[in-house]
Amino acid sequence: MLARGLTAGLAAAMSLAMAGQGFAADPGMDKVRKTVAPVEAVPVKPVSFFLFADTQVSYRYSFPASEPGIPSTKSADPLAGRDIPKHILNISHADAWEYGTNFFSLDILKSGSQDPAGTSNGPGGANVVYDYGATEAYGLYRGTLSLTKLTGATFFAYPGLIKDVSLSFGFDMNAKNTVFGPMKRDVVGGLSFAIDVPAGFLNVAVHAYKEWNRNGFVPEPFRSVEFNTVPEFEIVYSFPLDGFLGGFPLKLAGFNNIVLPKGNGGIPGTAPTNVEFLSRTNLVLDIGKLVWNQPGKLDAFVGFQYWRNKFGVDKDIGFAQGGAGPGAEEKSFLAGISVHVF
Repeated sequence: MLARGLTAGLAAAMSLAMAGQGFAADPGMDKVRKTVAPVEAVPVKPVSFFLFADTQVSYRYSFPASEPGIPSTKSADPLAGRDIPKHILNISHADAWEYGTNFFSLDILKSGSQDPAGTSNGPGGANVVYDYGATEAYGLYRGTLSLTKLTGATFFAYPGLIKDVSLSFGFDMNAKNTVFGPMKRDVVGGLSFAIDVPAGFLNVAVHAYKEWNRNGFVPEPFRSVEFNTVPEFEIVYSFPLDGFLGGFPLKLAGFNNIVLPKGNGGIPGTAPTNVEFLSRTNLVLDIGKLVWNQPGKLDAFVGFQYWRNKFGVDKDIGFAQGGAGPGAEEKSFLAGISVHVF
């Protein structure tokens, strides 16, 4: 439709130009020309490739987080994890175009000294632990391609149930300067279902999941780890609450992620992974709309994150059984602020 509108505008402009040339070529038309009102040029609005685009920078404080393999120093429970506060800077971008969507997110996480930085490449291969907290970078990308748009078929949508079905794909990457030295790399691919909800959105994705990683605690050649391909499920949602709160600009937003057991990566003597479940729910206040009547500019949020069997590590298997259960269950509150920059 946009292309046809643009073509029609160009055709009209060409017709006016040709008519003007005809008038100028015939002196006998002077009187007629004087009675015709001049035509003003109408500016053509640029057509954007994206139907929607949003880039934001946010900061959040997580208290307390935890990490697998880091036991508590204040509990007699051998499976209790250490409380680790984290400062987290995030840069994210989301957009929608004619055939699908894109989402990119990068977290830079700075742990307190309870999660120390370190290296497994000290002199003679020794582990070296520092007295300051570790830094982690975690990035991910998710993309979709609408099957309705790609095929022109209408049977992918079921009013009241599903708005559309899309091909879904993406990857995750991380690095962290600890003795373990993770270097997670995973790819996902499958289908995403846009659920037909009255307001906001609810998307459910079913993927095949394949992960590669690194384990700095074990000797070569087992430090490079490859896990089994397993099913993975993602639920992403955002629901406005202003309709229930007299226009007060609040919304509930979050995600759930489930990865089925993916083996032990082929490392002898280590425990197998368990079902990994990650859930984060945020209550988001649109400060820009509340204070300046400029929605979508500045948000503040509070939330809760629950991570069971973090990174697949079984929270109930301790060091003696070849596991790293202490710290593999995270219950963390968070608070932050987000600025929409584009």
